[in-house]
Amino acid sequence: MRLLVARCRVDYEGRLSAHLPSAVRLVMIKADGCVAVHADGGAYKPLNWMNAPNTLTESDAGLVVTNPQGETLHITLEEVVDDRTVELGEDPGLHKDGVEAHLQELLAAHPDALGDGLELVRREHPTDIGPVDLLCRDAEGAAVAVEIKRRGEIAGVEQLVRYLERLERDPLLTPVRGVLAAQRIKPQARVLAAERGIDCVEVDYDALRGRASDELRLF
Repeated sequence: MRLLVARCRVDYEGRLSAHLPSAVRLVMIKADGCVAVHADGGAYKPLNWMNAPNTLTESDAGLVVTNPQGETLHITLEEVVDDRTVELGEDPGLHKDGVEAHLQELLAAHPDALGDGLELVRREHPTDIGPVDLLCRDAEGAAVAVEIKRRGEIAGVEQLVRYLERLERDPLLTPVRGVLAAQRIKPQARVLAAERGIDCVEVDYDALRGRASDELRLF
C-alpha cells in the first residue's frame, strides 16, 4: 500500500462533479488499484475514492485515476509531506465472532428464512476483495448475495455493494441481487440499502437455533 500525505486539490468528474479545495490529506493507493482520499477526521469514510479496476497515471502535477465507466479523479499535488510504500502481505480475512459465525451457519442450513424458495449455492463465495457470506439462488434461479451481520449498519450495506459490483462481472451470475441479514438493522442502513436496491431481513437468532435443535429430535 502506498501512503501519500500531501497538500492537494481533488476534482471528481463522473455521475456528478465534486471539488475538494486545497488542504493536507492522506491519499491511499492500494495494491488492488483502489484509491481513497482521507481527511484527519470523519471516521473510516474517505472524502473521495475510486474503486478498482482503475488506470492510474502520475506526473509532476499529481495523479489521475480513471475507471472503465469514464469517471475521473484528479489529485493535484501542491506539496508532498510524506510518500511511502508499505508491504502489508496477504490478509487472512475477517474472523467473525461466535454469534455472527453461528448465524451464518444457521442461515446456510435454512436459507429459506431469508426468503421463500431461496437455496444455498455456497458459503464464503470468493471475490477479489473478500468472500461473500452466502451465495444463493431464488425460486426463479437468480443469484442472491447475502451479507450477514449481528447489527446491520451502513458499513455492512457498503460492503455488500462492493461485493455485488464484483459478482456482477461474472456472466454466470449476473444479475445479482443483495440481501443484508442481521438480528437488528439500523434505520439509516435500511434507507441506504433501499437506494442501492438491497433487501434487508431481520432474523431471529433464537428461533433459528430452535429450528436447528428440532431437526435433531427423533420424536
